[in-house]
Amino acid sequence: MRFATCANGTPDGELILLSRDGARGLPLGARWPNLLHAITDWNALLDDAASLSATLEAGGGDSVDQATLLAPLPRTWQWLDGSAFANHGALMQRAFNHPPIETDLPLMYQGMSHCFLAPQEDVAFPTEADFIDFEGEFAIVTDDVPMGCSAQDAMGHIRLILLINDWSLRAVAPTEMKTGFGWIQAKPACSAAPIAITPDELGGNWRNGRVCLPLRVEINGAWFGNPSGEGMGYGFHELIAHAARTRHLCAGTIIGSGTVSDADYEQVGSTCLSERRAIEMIDQGKSVTPFLHFGDHVRMTAGTGDSPFGEINQTVTAFKP
Repeated sequence: MRFATCANGTPDGELILLSRDGARGLPLGARWPNLLHAITDWNALLDDAASLSATLEAGGGDSVDQATLLAPLPRTWQWLDGSAFANHGALMQRAFNHPPIETDLPLMYQGMSHCFLAPQEDVAFPTEADFIDFEGEFAIVTDDVPMGCSAQDAMGHIRLILLINDWSLRAVAPTEMKTGFGWIQAKPACSAAPIAITPDELGGNWRNGRVCLPLRVEINGAWFGNPSGEGMGYGFHELIAHAARTRHLCAGTIIGSGTVSDADYEQVGSTCLSERRAIEMIDQGKSVTPFLHFGDHVRMTAGTGDSPFGEINQTVTAFKP
């Protein structure tokens, strides 16, 4: 099934069910006012959604303009972002002579969860001097996950899959990393594509806890990259188990894959500027690709045809107090 959130004047919006082509939708009703509420009783939600789904696939429902939709979860309880693509980390270490991180555990940080930007709203930043960057990621949404959950059991707690742009400010990140306390200023709000899908919607492209689709990025209408999510060193089920080792994960927890990356970057490109710049540093001795400027457009989709998540399509702007 495919879910989306319409603006209705409340912080969490109104939950709607979409047709498979994303063109029509129906509200889930008073019992399920928003996705943050609905994720707490998932099986009951699916039961109620089944009849609406039949209506939609028979041609019923109201026309939906995806450009007006909010992020599926405009806010949630927890956002945990992994760094599960080894190629991305290896490139950054090689380009900037960073020492390797001596661990066999997944890398993960806890970020800002009280705001996920709508997929087509302008994104405002204080200054271009902060080196504005994007990061194309896949993410999953869990139901309640008990502490100590195994990776095998974690597969049953993955309820929805998302497409995320994890905005980053590269000039700020190094100072914050050196403190050892993690990111605050370097990681503003993420953006999310409008459609949250259940794993079965991907069919054979959902394998081993991985989204086996290319994530396509365009800047100002020009292709930038389309590496596949299949290359995750840890599947999402393993990221869940890592996060849940010492804590319970509440329903609505979002876990990101980290920057989608591929060792065949000469053919498939990248999903963030920093990686492209690292490749240039390795190959040419200097980075030439600029970070984003105000007025630049960033578009992200998934797959080779119609994106099952819809699209993120945003303009970078200057913040005005």
